[in-house]
Amino acid sequence: MPTARILGVSALLVLSACGSTQNNATGTDGPIAVEAADDACRVARTSANTGNVTFEVTNKGTKVTEFYLYAEGDRILGEVENIGPGLTRRLIVEVSEAGKLQTACKPGMKGNGIRSEFTVSGDGKKSTDTDAKLRDATSSYQHYVNSQADSFLTKTTEFTDAVKAGKIDDAKALFPIARTYWERIEPVAGSFGDLDPKIDGREDVIAEGMEFTGFHRLEKDLWVSGVQADTSSIADRLRADVEEVVKLAKGVELKPLDLANGAKGLLDEVATGKITGEEDRYSHTDLWDFRGNVDGSKAAIASLRPVIQDKDAAMLSTLDDKFAALDKLLESHRKGDGFKLYTELTPDEVKALSDALDALGEPVSKVAEVVTS
Repeated sequence: MPTARILGVSALLVLSACGSTQNNATGTDGPIAVEAADDACRVARTSANTGNVTFEVTNKGTKVTEFYLYAEGDRILGEVENIGPGLTRRLIVEVSEAGKLQTACKPGMKGNGIRSEFTVSGDGKKSTDTDAKLRDATSSYQHYVNSQADSFLTKTTEFTDAVKAGKIDDAKALFPIARTYWERIEPVAGSFGDLDPKIDGREDVIAEGMEFTGFHRLEKDLWVSGVQADTSSIADRLRADVEEVVKLAKGVELKPLDLANGAKGLLDEVATGKITGEEDRYSHTDLWDFRGNVDGSKAAIASLRPVIQDKDAAMLSTLDDKFAALDKLLESHRKGDGFKLYTELTPDEVKALSDALDALGEPVSKVAEVVTS
């Protein structure tokens, strides 16, 4: 499922009061005002210099919307999600190379969005060029992404082989395991054009004119519809798409803010899909995905730990406490080698998980500001 990404640039999302910085929004140095509506996406400026580019997106429509900055090939450079009617959110994107980009608003959070061209010019410098700790952080996280990507391909291959062999019980057991690795690195792996919906798109993608393929199509076949005439070919396509996304993910160049915002994006992914039971709607294995997203968020913060320690030791202590609290609660729902099904959770248990997630999300949302201070 498309979600907050960290590939290639850095995106800092800050919820703010509507119009809080509108006085500077149309100036050459201030935030670029974006007025999103149900049928329009008005961007005050369509060009900027390399470096940090700030967008301030106000939703004046009636539908929840998203705002994206795309590079060539629909590679997501920055994204701010779940902007409700009347809300304003800020997106800060570190762009280190000049080029032609695109902005897009997505009313209803569906489709290709209402797009406009956006030009970045000038000679940019990377934030890691002069800071060894930031450079070490991105290198550490890249090693994590690479190792998880390798495991993702291995487990996906085991899963698709079981599907093709008609070993339904084996395939069902492997489904949430393979997906755990995807969920850990989704901000990176899910940023390459239409590979994300091909691999992780829920059945809703049909309404957007896309074919329903990938993990969730196979999930439906295994748990609901039964094996179909094209199930084997869907499994082959999933494996091929995963091979491609793994190759791309292992070649990406990350920036420090990518880690910080990816950590928050993964928690947002839990809040908008896993905690509601919408993600794995046929198998109800959402807690495996929940665990993967939290693992990935924790890994990103761990890579940034020396930087956070230097700049805000109190925040690091808070992060440790909130991660530990959520971990303890999540692990209390272990069942055998995995987790309870989502349908086995009581409303009170779901609320407790949601509250712990919110408590962690608040300090994680501030990490990007600390990293760039």
